[in-house]
Amino acid sequence: MAVLTSSPKSTRYKADPSVLTALRSPRLLTREVLAGLVVAMALIPEAISFSIIAGVDPRVGLFSSFVMAVSIAFLGGRPAMITAATGAIALVIAPVAREYGMDYFIATVILAGVFQVVLGVLGVAKVMRFIPRSVMVGFVNALAILIFMAQLPHLLGVPFLVYPLVAVGLLIMVAMPRLTKIVPAPLVAIVLLTVVVVVTAINVPTVGDQGELPKSLPELFIPNVPLTWDTFTIIAPYAIAMALVGLLESLMTAKLVDEITDTHSRKTREAWGQGVANMLSGIFGGMGGCAMIGQTMINVKASGARTRISTFLAGVFLLILVVGLGDLVAIIPMAALVAVMIIVAVLTFDWHSIRWSTLKRMPKSETTVMVATVVVVVLTHNLAIGVIVGVLVAMVAFARRVAHFVNVERTLPEGEPVPTAFYTVTGELFFASSNDLTTQFEYADDPDRIVIDMTRSHIWDVSTVAALDAITNKYERHGKRVILVGLNDASTIIHTRLAGNLGGE
Repeated sequence: MAVLTSSPKSTRYKADPSVLTALRSPRLLTREVLAGLVVAMALIPEAISFSIIAGVDPRVGLFSSFVMAVSIAFLGGRPAMITAATGAIALVIAPVAREYGMDYFIATVILAGVFQVVLGVLGVAKVMRFIPRSVMVGFVNALAILIFMAQLPHLLGVPFLVYPLVAVGLLIMVAMPRLTKIVPAPLVAIVLLTVVVVVTAINVPTVGDQGELPKSLPELFIPNVPLTWDTFTIIAPYAIAMALVGLLESLMTAKLVDEITDTHSRKTREAWGQGVANMLSGIFGGMGGCAMIGQTMINVKASGARTRISTFLAGVFLLILVVGLGDLVAIIPMAALVAVMIIVAVLTFDWHSIRWSTLKRMPKSETTVMVATVVVVVLTHNLAIGVIVGVLVAMVAFARRVAHFVNVERTLPEGEPVPTAFYTVTGELFFASSNDLTTQFEYADDPDRIVIDMTRSHIWDVSTVAALDAITNKYERHGKRVILVGLNDASTIIHTRLAGNLGGE
């Protein structure tokens, strides 16, 4: 018989391969460096577009992505995960920039980082254990759909030549891994398509068309806002929303990477690390952000990176590209980056989850939870809302299932000194399952003595105690006596403390 034992934390969280291993191996180091370069290229148009969503200068998103990628490489609890400016964060804090200006915007980012550090220290990452697998699958599938939908603006109303360029890019990324994985296929696609566009002088949208690239390094930005309670009440609601959305997306992404790489990550460290990264981002005039599943999938799945080196270099290369090589980056065709993101969407989607054979075997409640998560995320474009709705649907489905597991059996044994009705209650008793408990007793027909055997059940909440009180009171009105037997220690404690004190009948 196999025995499962828990590994020591030092072994459980050991990175494989480690940074030192990668630095000593030219092959691994090359993979990490090239992965970081690919991610940096993909980050540029994303950061610019998220800046536009937030209503700030493109430099704000680009500098935020640089600061967060570099800082989380040291602070984060999930190696190889990419953190940068994101659309979800941009949507949450956009009203601040629009209504109160840049100083309040940056103050919000810094305060959100403080909230994330506090939540991380308080152990908010532990709530991840309550997110069901069906919600996780829905999260992944919805994210893949959003990644693909984000490419549609670059495919509609554009010159016809964009389509063959995208097709060639997709062909390269599908075929090249079958020949060699030494160089990441996305990097080859980007370089080749850029060369083709420059040599043939094809007029297609480029990265430079998305917004102006910065010409200088980021500088310290201390927001000029009054340190008063009024300021706090203005920015705190947005900061709390940003902190929660950022943590949820980051922790979900970390969990996904854990599964892909078959390794464990330090979720608590990731939580407060995200907070510190957001604080640093705000101090340098950035818009803040969280883990990016699209770029993370480029790094981990498409490029094969596994260490913090790729994350760190993604930030470094991003700064070098936009500040030092801005003119060169500006000529990269958007078609190349669109092709990369389409492949990422395809790789991210859990195709097994929608196969007919899977759907036939899967309980309908699990499929409903997955579909609900996908629909809400796609409609709201907010992963956090979708995950919360998915968890709520899963809770309701679980409660309904468990509610039917309670069984009450009645017997009237002969030969008792006093005529007695015996009831045996089997199952877990909580608010969903105990509400119908009172309907399963024959109050008028039972003899004067009733014994309720709770040996095979467990009292979980006050609703069950109230139901048992109601049963006892109904029998007493008929002049009959109820005896509870077989309560376990935990059930006895809660029943003794609350029975008769709930103000019921």
